[in-house]
Amino acid sequence: MSPRLRPRPTPPPPPPEPTDLIVRGGTLVTPDGLQQADFAVRRGKIVEIAPELEPDAAEVLDATGAYVFPGVIDAHVHFNEPGRADWEGLSCGSAALAAGGGTCFFDMPLNSEPPVLDVAGFREKRRIAEREACTDFALWGGFVPGNLDQFAALRDAGAIGLKAFMCSSGLARFPHVDHRVLREGMKRAAKLGLLVAVHAEDDTLAAKFTAVQKAKGRTDAAAFLASRPVEVELEAIRVALELAGETGCALHLVHVSTPEGAALIADARDARVDVSAETCPHYLLLNDTDVKKLGAVAKCAPPLRPEASRKRLWAELRAGHIQTIGSDHSPSPPELKTDPDFFALWGGIAGVQHGFELLANACVDTWPADLPRLAALLARNVARRFRIDDRKGTLATGLDADFCLVRPAPERTISTDELWTRHRLSPYAGRRSRVRISHTYLRGRALWADSRLTNQFQSGQFLKPTR
Repeated sequence: MSPRLRPRPTPPPPPPEPTDLIVRGGTLVTPDGLQQADFAVRRGKIVEIAPELEPDAAEVLDATGAYVFPGVIDAHVHFNEPGRADWEGLSCGSAALAAGGGTCFFDMPLNSEPPVLDVAGFREKRRIAEREACTDFALWGGFVPGNLDQFAALRDAGAIGLKAFMCSSGLARFPHVDHRVLREGMKRAAKLGLLVAVHAEDDTLAAKFTAVQKAKGRTDAAAFLASRPVEVELEAIRVALELAGETGCALHLVHVSTPEGAALIADARDARVDVSAETCPHYLLLNDTDVKKLGAVAKCAPPLRPEASRKRLWAELRAGHIQTIGSDHSPSPPELKTDPDFFALWGGIAGVQHGFELLANACVDTWPADLPRLAALLARNVARRFRIDDRKGTLATGLDADFCLVRPAPERTISTDELWTRHRLSPYAGRRSRVRISHTYLRGRALWADSRLTNQFQSGQFLKPTR
């Protein structure tokens, strides 16, 4: 045979690509249950999940005794940049999120200056977040009277959704929408495939009950609570649900504080309205007596509810009537929390760092049942609702290796010294916890390890929803 006709030898296969990280010995928490398994990470993605993988990797993380939880996706934070970094900032806010097990946040549009009402504001916030945030992030666009013509541009820029208030936001440059504007905006959002998030409190009722209290000369914490009874929230929820059903808009009702509100939303979902309910750790962990005891650090809107309502909200959550949990982290400088008139105080719970830990602590005796539920509420459901589940939300092959280790620990008292936020104010200071978030990894790299921030900080990546 001519040498020219001899078959060429088959080249040997390329050597296998090295594994960057193996997480060994932990109990994986998925919405479907707990699984004893290891997993391997390559180029920031989970590439294999199996019992007892061989520890052949550049890094091996010993997760023995820990629950490996998907990275928390906090869809509701106010990190306030640009313009109000003295209230909070993208750097310190995302660091606090990482310390609490979070790997991704969605920043709200109203507290920055200027607020994110057009594509120029959106792009500026994205530019700063890509420089400052250590976790991945998405950005909300604003929905106010006068900016409905900006919706398409905000969608094209990658907005995760649009945020509207049905009552005063507390900021003049972010006015609330009335029913007519909300209907028209929902129609436009539905045509564009944009989700609308609504702060559901009825402005007329809130003003009416506030006037009643002030007419009595009352401006204390109890008067503020009396000015925002449950009906203020429920009336707004009813209107928002009716308009979502009429327009076909995808609706996300944020910080639902009452079991009655959750039940209304569950009924609408049964009637095929495209709606989801978010609650917050503070509504599950605190009650109205904490407002009177702690003062300004426990002021929020809707306000904290009575203990019986708090317990029933847990029942609604366990019944599947709440789809997501977000911190609604809304900090401010200490001087905005000192006015003797409780109505004049800036309202907002600063809870991005300890909310997840304290929810896990509240369930410590029921972890096998409740940790999978929390994995759905804090990660999987968030990723699905906001259409980033092609990358985020669960511990699964092909997805980003975003996770944290949750460990049982000796009981400790949470201290303000632990806080990574700009201002060391938190209603959770002084609470007891038998849980510790020992590690947080983003795309296979440690952000938080052995209870301290690492030097492996990386720029957060901007996340756009799939359309």
